[in-house]
Order: sequence, then C-alpha cells, then structure tokens
Amino acid sequence: MMITVDLADPRSAEGLALLNASHAFLMSRYAPEHSFALNPNQLAEPHVSFFIADRNGEALGCAALSNKATYGEIKSMFVHPDARGSGTGAALMQTLEDEARTQGLTLMQLETGNDLYDAHRLYQRHGFAVCGPFGDYAEGPHSVFMEKRL
Repeated sequence: MMITVDLADPRSAEGLALLNASHAFLMSRYAPEHSFALNPNQLAEPHVSFFIADRNGEALGCAALSNKATYGEIKSMFVHPDARGSGTGAALMQTLEDEARTQGLTLMQLETGNDLYDAHRLYQRHGFAVCGPFGDYAEGPHSVFMEKRL
C-alpha cells in the first residue's frame, strides 16, 4: 500500500484532526511559551505549503513548508503514532525538499523539541544538521535547530 503526499487545506477535517493531535502532543510535553506550532489559519497562508500523507484514504501525517524568502522553514511535521515506522515521515520529508527546490529555496531550517529523538533521527537521515537559532527564534531550553542546504 503506497503512501501519497498531496497539497491539502490545513482546515480540512483530515488536516484539523492531524494538527489537533500534534498540538495536544506538544502541549503534553512543553509549556505554551516553548511551543511554536502554527494554527490552521496560519498554515493556510499563501506562503505556506501544507501537505497530508495518506494511504488508502487514511490521513497518516502532515507537514508544511513556510517560504521565508531566503529559506524554507519546516512546520507542523507530525506522523500519527499508529503510522510511525511506516515511511510516512520519509515521504513527507522528500515532498518538503522537492517543494523547497521547486520554489527556488537553497536552505531548509526547522525548530524541534529537544527530546523528540525520533524526529531528530528522521531529520538527520534526510541530511539535516544542528545549527543555531534562526529567524525570530531565540535559544531556549527545549529547542533544537537544524538546517539543510539544498
């Protein structure tokens, strides 16, 4: 059964279900001031490409690429716990990289939680390396910053 990844509306039923699960997970681990998740309306802005990974009509995960003009920022990367280890994260990462290249971006960056080790491994497998804060981020107790040059 093949995983497909397509542009989607973060305000769709599938998008909202994935984002609500993602936000609930983050809020269970980090105080609100240490969570940088975007809401569905922010993820629907014109400079953001939001994707949903699907297998046989079941939404497995989501991710977004926010075009910051000089780099693309990965936002809202989430794979449903039942789909972890299925290749969903890899499919989303490849789609984000393809989209960044299509948009002419030469750098991708992200912020993730310091104890989200599975996410760290996924990003490292896709060529991301730890870097310092970027954009409006500041060094924080729960943040890990990563980047990849394309």
